[in-house]
Amino acid sequence: MAKLTASRQPRKQRLALLEAPLHARQKLMAAPLSPELREKYGVKNMPVRKGDKVRILRGDFKGREGSVVRVDLRKLRIYVDGVTVKKLDGTPRFVPIHPSKVMIVSLSLKDKRRRAIIERRTGAEVKEEAGEVKPETVRETPEASTGGGAASG
Repeated sequence: MAKLTASRQPRKQRLALLEAPLHARQKLMAAPLSPELREKYGVKNMPVRKGDKVRILRGDFKGREGSVVRVDLRKLRIYVDGVTVKKLDGTPRFVPIHPSKVMIVSLSLKDKRRRAIIERRTGAEVKEEAGEVKPETVRETPEASTGGGAASG
């Protein structure tokens, strides 16, 4: 979890969470990846985004899978397709779910920034081919293998 305050007092922790800026809230929206995705990409968790397919691990809807319809950074909740309750007038309403209670089963890698996150964390190049995304290891250059931090030349 992103560190929002140095204080250990619960009231200050709650206040920092309430007043957190949106860029810090995005880090709080992270969910673990499934073991298959973890092995495939070499990343343990990612922030949940619209279009990801998730499996709910806790609560009344435990075991259900669906794609993320909406991500609400202000409320720190996600809304999953098929996870609804009926209102009194009979219309369905999405149930808000905290992202820590879900596991990402399928990543939506349409966004190049998201691919860049995986590449930055693992050092592997992620390529998209016919809807399937395959990581490829990056070959080390002689400059990178020498271990020197300074540029030669």
